Amino acid sequence: MFIWLEFLPQILFMESVFGYLIFCIMYKWSVNWWELDAAGNHIHNSPPNLLNMLIYMFLTPGNVDPQDQLYPGQGTVQLVLILIALVCVPWMWFAKPYYLKVQHEKNQYGAIALSEESAIESGTAAVAATEAATRAVQSHQEYSPEEDEEEEEEFEFTEEMIHQTIHTIEFCLNCISNTASYLRLWALSLAHAQLSSVLWDMTLKIWFNFTGAIAVVGLVIGFSMWFVLTIGILLCMEGLSAFLHALRLHWVEFDGKFYMGDGIKFEPFAFTTVLAD
Repeated sequence: MFIWLEFLPQILFMESVFGYLIFCIMYKWSVNWWELDAAGNHIHNSPPNLLNMLIYMFLTPGNVDPQDQLYPGQGTVQLVLILIALVCVPWMWFAKPYYLKVQHEKNQYGAIALSEESAIESGTAAVAATEAATRAVQSHQEYSPEEDEEEEEEFEFTEEMIHQTIHTIEFCLNCISNTASYLRLWALSLAHAQLSSVLWDMTLKIWFNFTGAIAVVGLVIGFSMWFVLTIGILLCMEGLSAFLHALRLHWVEFDGKFYMGDGIKFEPFAFTTVLAD
């Protein structure tokens, strides 16, 4: 049941915003931005900026700047995705506490009705019959492990709402902050490109302005320096830096979407445990 109450709105919220951004990236890569003019010359049309497109998707819903348009009907698609994301927020917020409240009331009403019937049928055995009927009702109800833990203690709707509010706010904020953390890799790629340009200009490019023996000796030395520095700095040092950043992002931001530190001891999966249960 909690697949419909938590997982489905969460995945819809993610895919309607960042899943759509991934689709736009793939679509942008697949489009040929070169076209022929009347004279037969190739003209390169500037592709739209996807970051600006995503920002204005929320600032001006339904309206798309012609410079940021990828495909026809883009404004309508983005408006529908925004509406889906907005619907998912109250879905995540109220659905689970309301479901637990309804299940708790059903259990209470069922126990009271069974106790009254048992008291009429057997006066002396009313208490025992009530307890047996209550256990029978509870055993036939379908509960998840989380619901069992909630039923062991007295159910409080206010406490459950506070917990779900914190969880919903944390999920929505983490979707933005954790995903934006991956922009560090984009910043590293810009730094790598600039460093590569500097190495080319300072080691090899300067010798193309000379002629004669000086140019030959300079090109040999410059190429050696450029090759060694490119391998050592760009591929080894900067590549290791990007690898560590990606590893940390996957460990913290990505795995944080699936792990909840709520005090439950981790138990690895094993068929022996499943068969024993």
